Amino acid sequence: MAEKQQHGKVLCDLFNHTAQGEDDDTYEILDLTTYAHSQQWWSTVFGNSSGPIAEKYAVATQIMMGGVTGWCAGYLFQRLGKVTATAVGGGFLLLQIANHSGYVQVNWKKVEKDVNKAKRHLKKKANKAAPEINTFIEEATEFLKKNLVISSGFVGGFFLGLAS
Repeated sequence: MAEKQQHGKVLCDLFNHTAQGEDDDTYEILDLTTYAHSQQWWSTVFGNSSGPIAEKYAVATQIMMGGVTGWCAGYLFQRLGKVTATAVGGGFLLLQIANHSGYVQVNWKKVEKDVNKAKRHLKKKANKAAPEINTFIEEATEFLKKNLVISSGFVGGFFLGLAS
């Protein structure tokens, strides 16, 4: 036990050495194992603001929760994407068939004029919306930093949901 304390004094000499006089030195013994267990690995990588979720659950639980919710979101995104693509593509197909058969007459010059007008309007709005988008990106980045483990599980699950 005394050898362990002496070893601790030598280690702590590097960290906390305070002199109380020329001859009398006192050393504070630090328990490095307790300190190491209290610091999470993501805290050393991303700072101390590693978030409330990171401290409540084990890493495996966070990855599982993120993976399951990501898989569900990816699966729904895949299914809804297929339905939307089918509906939009089918609508364009029916419009072209109706145009070719003579049921619908399309004024292409008016369509082109309206599209160009919409482009100009979108360019004006896009320049005004840039600060809002930057704020959203900053907030999303901060959220991802605070909830790194569950977010990475979500992304992995999302890609698995898209693939299934």
